[in-house]
Amino acid sequence: MDREKLYERINKRVDIMIENGLIDEVKSLINKYDELPTAIQGLGYKEVVSYLNNEINYEEMVEKIKQETRRYAKRQLTWFRRNQDIVWLDGLDDRQNNINIILKGVKGEK
Repeated sequence: MDREKLYERINKRVDIMIENGLIDEVKSLINKYDELPTAIQGLGYKEVVSYLNNEINYEEMVEKIKQETRRYAKRQLTWFRRNQDIVWLDGLDDRQNNINIILKGVKGEK
């Protein structure tokens, strides 16, 4: 996928996660655990914790989540590109075409 399109989709997904209650989810986890579990140190969570602790403002939190998610996607792409056996699917491509690629792989065809 084109990097610009990928980053646009990441940014939109972060906005949706926040709209769907990411901040409330983090508040709930903070209230549930005495010590924050490792999972809450993942993308998005630690930025929300910083926001809730008044270390950053709302806009900074949103931008940091987007930026860190884009960086993570870039690292994933770098890692996957090194593996010559990876079969790439295009999330924007026709669904049936992707299904056909998967079926060829299952059958051992190239």
